[in-house]
Amino acid sequence: MAGTLYLIDSNILIRWVQPEGLEFRLVRRAIQTLEEMDDVPCYTSQNLGEFWNVLTRPAQRNGYGLSPENAMLRATKVEAKFRLSSDSLATHNEWRNLLVSHRVSGVQVHDARLVAAMHVYGVKRILTFNTRDFARYDDIEAVTPLHFSE
Repeated sequence: MAGTLYLIDSNILIRWVQPEGLEFRLVRRAIQTLEEMDDVPCYTSQNLGEFWNVLTRPAQRNGYGLSPENAMLRATKVEAKFRLSSDSLATHNEWRNLLVSHRVSGVQVHDARLVAAMHVYGVKRILTFNTRDFARYDDIEAVTPLHFSE
């Protein structure tokens, strides 16, 4: 029987495919722990889009400066490893409701879309380095990779 569903935030995915990064080992250990507990790591198309954006953005603009071909290799790795929670009309409608009910504005609309997908797919936890971004949603738990190193 499968364990807990976890949405894997873009900031985790980015570090998971960059072995030379400072937080790679921490992220890799968190993902391994999820698997050992039979938990199910998931992602959304939005996560993959944000992931692609950072990987292909020039280094001087806080990206990795990878070619689309290199980004594709890494995206394929994500797609092979994690479960896709696809976009749907239900996700869209939940997102719109969250925007109003939680008075979401500005850049936080993107995180609200992730939470909407979580609601639709019954995902209660998100693995992220940005736990504060999800604090307004009391029905989900934002967990950092450090949680799995304790």
